[in-house]
Amino acid sequence: MKKIFKLITILLAAVLVFFLCLHLLIVSQGKDTAIEDADYLIILGTRLSGDQPSSLLFERITTAAAYLKENPNTIAIASGGQGQDEIVSEASVIKESLIQLGIGEQRIITESNSTRTLENFQYSLDYIDKDSTVVVVTNRFHLYRAESIAEDLGLNVTGLPAATPPEFRIKYYTREYLAIVKYYLEKIHILSTE
Repeated sequence: MKKIFKLITILLAAVLVFFLCLHLLIVSQGKDTAIEDADYLIILGTRLSGDQPSSLLFERITTAAAYLKENPNTIAIASGGQGQDEIVSEASVIKESLIQLGIGEQRIITESNSTRTLENFQYSLDYIDKDSTVVVVTNRFHLYRAESIAEDLGLNVTGLPAATPPEFRIKYYTREYLAIVKYYLEKIHILSTE
């Protein structure tokens, strides 16, 4: 019985250390500083509130608008499809919101086919080449995985963290731990089949 208890304790400690390491990666990446004058700025979509941005998406949009105003040569890519329970695409809401915040429509490309982070970058590659400098805008909890995926695709990317509203932190950080584990498992599977 003592051996079983000891084994369970070791396993729980290992899991705790693993998730603590993930948390440190997420937090450190969430402090990224984006390069100036990037060729492109990709704003990753997330759930909407009807035909309006959710508070998570609003943080991404306002962060992107501030960057675009300071870097007038950067082209924005509003990236996000229309979910099954959404009445419009996330990309269209991002574009309209950026225009309302003073960003010229000619500076905004919409990518409305993606349904997950990997697709955000895959479909955005239709508009850019891998030699371009790219800044990705997403909430702090999501930045580590988003940048990792972009780098896997060969993009020269830096992150621009948007705030995460306090009411979403526990839910989304917890979900992100699981999403990162899934991402790692998919990477291992891909490497093992090559």
